[in-house]
Amino acid sequence: EKTVPIPEKLNEWAPRPPPEFVRDVMGSSAGAGSGEFHVYRHLRRREYQRQDFMDAMAEKQRLDEEFQKKLERNKMIAEEQTAKRRRKRQKLKEKKLQAKKTKLEQKKQGKEPDQSQEQASSEDDEEDSKEEEEKEDDAEEPSFVMGR
Repeated sequence: EKTVPIPEKLNEWAPRPPPEFVRDVMGSSAGAGSGEFHVYRHLRRREYQRQDFMDAMAEKQRLDEEFQKKLERNKMIAEEQTAKRRRKRQKLKEKKLQAKKTKLEQKKQGKEPDQSQEQASSEDDEEDSKEEEEKEDDAEEPSFVMGR
């Protein structure tokens, strides 16, 4: 019954921007104190960290762009395949419709369909007999051999 707080996504870490002007810069004529090295070291470390972050962001952006290009390329290939298959289905559909129309025209004419039906039925009988022979041949061959 208690509500569970869902934490929001933390913002990605980003380095502080570089300083617009650097304070406490030692001149070339003045001697640097013992504490100045540590100040310089921290500034240098912060700058290297900022440059590494910018390099990482540029690499991430480049990888994202490559991924988007790859997605687009894959999408185009898939669309081409789909279009090719669609054309093939449409062609078969038109072929069936054409066959249906010719069959109706032959029925209207009368005698001609009897002759074409006899030819078609004889072709079907030949195909059926060939399929039966192939089935018998398959039944005689063993599907695997034991003892080897």
